[in-house]
Amino acid sequence: MQEIQEKILGYIEKNSRIDLKDLSVILGEDQAQVMNALEEMEALHIIAGYHTLINWEKAGIEKAKAMIEVRVTPQRGMGFDKIAQRIYNFPEVSSVYLISGGFDFMVIIEGKTLREVAEFVSQKLSTLDSVLSTKTNFILKNYKEQGTIMAELSKDERMKMSL
Repeated sequence: MQEIQEKILGYIEKNSRIDLKDLSVILGEDQAQVMNALEEMEALHIIAGYHTLINWEKAGIEKAKAMIEVRVTPQRGMGFDKIAQRIYNFPEVSSVYLISGGFDFMVIIEGKTLREVAEFVSQKLSTLDSVLSTKTNFILKNYKEQGTIMAELSKDERMKMSL
């Protein structure tokens, strides 16, 4: 079962909209077996969700996104988990990662404007008891996300000269 799971995960990670019948044909597996494996992985939370990658810039919808490095004091007996839970429960937060280096967490947040993101950091995130400091990095342009190229690069319109 492990082998079929790995094959399924490898494929649907890039294309979660594929029809079950097509996936079965591509993998060379029985459709019922593929369906059972998918259901089992969903129940075990191996497959944690299905998301759509949206290029908001092309949609003409303004969004502000920031990566916030957060330094905290871990809570006795709980480590970083309880603090991470408090952070990821905010609706503005899309991702929280425990990281190595000078900070403890990398928090990804989205808002409608830069001001909205800044207010979240100053009024909600920074005021948590365990938070010692934050460093906000606004995302100015998204070139690639989850393996997908998001930005079309402008072509160099200058004339080439030869010697």
